Amino acid sequence: MKLIYAGTPDFSAAALQALIDAGHEIVLVLTQPDRPAGRGMKLLASPVKQLAERHGIPVYQPEKLRSAEQQAPLAALAADVMVVAAYGLILPQAVLDMPRLGCLNIHASLLPRWRGAAPIQRAIQLGDEETGITIMQMDAGLDTGAMLSRHIVPIAADDTSRSLHDKLALAGAGAIVAALADLPTLQAGATPQPAEGVNYAEKIRKDEAAIDWSMPARDIARRIRAFDPFPGCTARHGDELIKCWAGVAVDGQAGAKPGSVLAVDDGVLVATGQGAVRLSELQRPGGKRLAAREFLAGGKLAVGDVLK
Repeated sequence: MKLIYAGTPDFSAAALQALIDAGHEIVLVLTQPDRPAGRGMKLLASPVKQLAERHGIPVYQPEKLRSAEQQAPLAALAADVMVVAAYGLILPQAVLDMPRLGCLNIHASLLPRWRGAAPIQRAIQLGDEETGITIMQMDAGLDTGAMLSRHIVPIAADDTSRSLHDKLALAGAGAIVAALADLPTLQAGATPQPAEGVNYAEKIRKDEAAIDWSMPARDIARRIRAFDPFPGCTARHGDELIKCWAGVAVDGQAGAKPGSVLAVDDGVLVATGQGAVRLSELQRPGGKRLAAREFLAGGKLAVGDVLK
């Protein structure tokens, strides 16, 4: 098919590569404008732009798509389909109506659960046992379009947002290729999303990073996995802000104050409101992520200390 592709991060790049490999004609790639990144704050092209340029595909990077002038490069192409995956801009109805067969979205959840910006993180944080990919016929709402196909991906007990992202990116790449191969049939049988079971996955905020040790250990351990690699859960030890990258819920010590360090060995055992968390990977400001034993060798953290 003759496709326009809209996406920005690594998740989107996986599907773009799959569409290229499948032999589709990608006539234009839309992606977010280059953004400053790294210590030098140099402008960095998105993973999707870098991939498109390697394949000689034209790239368009509008700040918005609201005006007829901004939309003109798309209208001139007479594409069959626009495929959208984590693009970062809301598409107005005029853009949705441009491709002959409409716009398809690769969404990283089993809709209607986890509409919105952070479906991968929220699924782990809330203890879901499975998630997946939904290929959706886009409409003007926020992830409200009819479902063309759903593909289940189990969530492993040790999955982080990083590892689950990679699984879903692979699943999404396969799902969109399969959907385009059978698009007329899928569109004829499109299923409206039910009104029940709708959840919104709000964007992850940096102020969510601080661990509340009064929470149950199970919830803290899920949050640690959900916030890897961003923003990373944090705990304060005196004046030092420690990032906690890995931890599991275990039995605690009755009556222990939440946040108090119960043991320091191959892990840092910390009391919580219910049970305890054994932290196994930590990081000091400016340092590297370290296994707990290496981390403990580099500084003072003792039984009886209290993490805030």
